[in-house]
Amino acid sequence: MNLPTIQKAVSSETQTSDPQKQHLLNLSGEDLTNWLVSKGHPKFRSGQILHWVFQRRVHAFSEMSDLPKSLREELEEHFHIYVTQSEATVTSPDGTDKLLVRLPDGGEVECVLLRDGNRRSICVSSQVGCAMGCVFCASGLDGVDRNLTQGEILEQMLLLQDRLPEQERLSHIVMMGMGEPLANLDRVLAALSVAKDPKGLGISPRRITISTVGLPPAIDRLRESSIPYNLAVSLHAPNDTLRSQLVPVNRKIGINAVLDAADRYFESSGRRLTFEYVLLGGVNDSDDEARELVHLLRKRNVLLNVIPYNPVQGLPYITPTKKSIADFRQILERGGVNVQFRQRKGSEIDAACGQLRRNRGKQSSSSQ
Repeated sequence: MNLPTIQKAVSSETQTSDPQKQHLLNLSGEDLTNWLVSKGHPKFRSGQILHWVFQRRVHAFSEMSDLPKSLREELEEHFHIYVTQSEATVTSPDGTDKLLVRLPDGGEVECVLLRDGNRRSICVSSQVGCAMGCVFCASGLDGVDRNLTQGEILEQMLLLQDRLPEQERLSHIVMMGMGEPLANLDRVLAALSVAKDPKGLGISPRRITISTVGLPPAIDRLRESSIPYNLAVSLHAPNDTLRSQLVPVNRKIGINAVLDAADRYFESSGRRLTFEYVLLGGVNDSDDEARELVHLLRKRNVLLNVIPYNPVQGLPYITPTKKSIADFRQILERGGVNVQFRQRKGSEIDAACGQLRRNRGKQSSSSQ
């Protein structure tokens, strides 16, 4: 059996020694341009700096060889490029890389690079922990500490891009790591604005997905942004009784309000919705629940993405049997629901977000 490889990641100039410096990645392109102009530098230098960071993948201003030396020194005096550190990297035989990233205040988040054919997709965190309380998820077991900044979100993308050969580029971004992206919407949208910019990572909004447990006011705010990101709603149950057990925040919202907000997003963006459904053995995988899903979704232009559960140590939930998976799928397909069952990539490395951080935390505690 091929086992995943685990290595201590070497930080590339984490640059956290001087708290007086600003984090460059927290600035918008306009902010950077305004700073340059205020210092007497031409506006076009902003595009050069961003090109070096996002396209050329440099970690130090001294490497930006087409900038005047005086500007490089001035940038070094005022800014950090990177403020985080890769604490550990875990690699699965299927090509999935998972990074545990330490933040300047000591918090930790996880992000994942998935290789599938020509696709180079990344899964990025938006918060340290999560407040949504999904009972089967490792990310929220200890609650939420704080929102990530724009720069901390972008750094995850850049650290994962660094895992690729120079000739390869990231192709897809999924905001489905630790945390609830719509609970940190302003900073998520600011980071994605840079990611989609040709001067940034140049990734089309149609290849960017924002995942949410379903917060209707925030979904409406996302709709009002008029940027056609893909929306993935974590459903996990076909009725309020079961969903409120699995996703406690549903008690204050209700499944119909979530579906209505998702419908409004589809009407505005024209982007097909995805509903995520983690299939828990003996919990939400019965024939009755499959038929309820058919009733909810068959008239909607959606993709139901079913994910057989990846067990989390210390939680009572299990992967469904092959028979229950097959029966569940058959009912959905016969009912006219557009459904796919996601391959469990990275299961050897605890690819479900929160597991690596939690497991390392337990190891540290046991060694003290």
